[in-house]
Amino acid sequence: MTFKFVLAGCLLALVLAGGKADAQEEIRIGSSAGPLIVETVATGLENPWSLAFLPDGRMLVSERVGRLRIVSRNGTVSAPVEGLPPVFARGQGGLLDITVAPDFDSSRLVFFTYAEPREGISGTSVARARLVEEAGTARLDKVDIIFRQQPAAGGASHYGARLVFDRDGALFVTLGDRFSLRDKAQDLSTHIGKIVRILPDGTVPANNPFRAAGSARPEIWSYGHRNVQGATLDPVTGRLWTVEHGARGGDELNHPEAGRNYGWPVISYGRDYSGKAIGEGTAKPGMEQPVKYWDPSIAPSGLALYTGDLVPAWKGNLFVGALAGARLVRLKLNATGSAVIEEEALLTELRERIRDVRQGPDGALWLLTDSAQGRLLRLAPPE
Repeated sequence: MTFKFVLAGCLLALVLAGGKADAQEEIRIGSSAGPLIVETVATGLENPWSLAFLPDGRMLVSERVGRLRIVSRNGTVSAPVEGLPPVFARGQGGLLDITVAPDFDSSRLVFFTYAEPREGISGTSVARARLVEEAGTARLDKVDIIFRQQPAAGGASHYGARLVFDRDGALFVTLGDRFSLRDKAQDLSTHIGKIVRILPDGTVPANNPFRAAGSARPEIWSYGHRNVQGATLDPVTGRLWTVEHGARGGDELNHPEAGRNYGWPVISYGRDYSGKAIGEGTAKPGMEQPVKYWDPSIAPSGLALYTGDLVPAWKGNLFVGALAGARLVRLKLNATGSAVIEEEALLTELRERIRDVRQGPDGALWLLTDSAQGRLLRLAPPE
């Protein structure tokens, strides 16, 4: 069943009972684009992390505990998809991002990131598999691990793990610094604190910046990252956009370019959790500045560039989910994409951690809330 809420500008509490939203009258929220409706499409998802649209309008939704679901447009949630590999589901680890191949109609291939258990520790891995649906069931067939972050690490933090296909069909993968290994974000012989770019079979594209750089890992696209949990591609320019977690302050919006160093942990606009300064300051020659940073932190997770016609005023804007910030953030960029010229906080009335945000084929924004009773939301103007 689909439940609709139109949220007022006043404080709103949503009561969940038995995994279903408590039916209420429609309430609206205001925004720079006019009134909007928030529709709760599905409930009862356990810490959902990512969603991906199938060609028929259904959605794949990953749950961090290690389950993959198929959700219909009317909110029906499938039984868990069978065939997933073992998942290290502790702390921030688990089943993470999910996306479908550009040629999914013919290949049925899906790609996903997860915290892979490795002899008592874990690391971010990327797998691909064929989605098979028959006799009312769904499974992943021929699961192939195409990339493993090296080295693995102890603890259960900072996996990164967003996936984005570029216009050439290569795959960007964001990789966190695993918290305990942050100094290795500057070490090109590791995948720690990097964005890598691979082909769909896991091999290295010929035009990667460090392919012929001796001891550097050839998969590396950019480095000096802390924990990138949001990534999207501008389909017009081909530019990659990312958001990453800082420590206390210092969350960043970047557009990572080939071979560039984004500074972590040598430079940062945040401070350590102890309150001490991090690194050498906020700038250093040879290290890139963020397009924007947040202080205090909002803990960004999920990123979408809006290109739809449903809300014309939002075209070209970025939308960022916020965990600690418990909101959806709209960012308007200047003409060159070098600066944010407008910022708007949306959905603050919900008081919900927003884990993922995607533009749907209908032009609406689709969101996942991060909780043990997580929800799939649709944000759009009134019909």
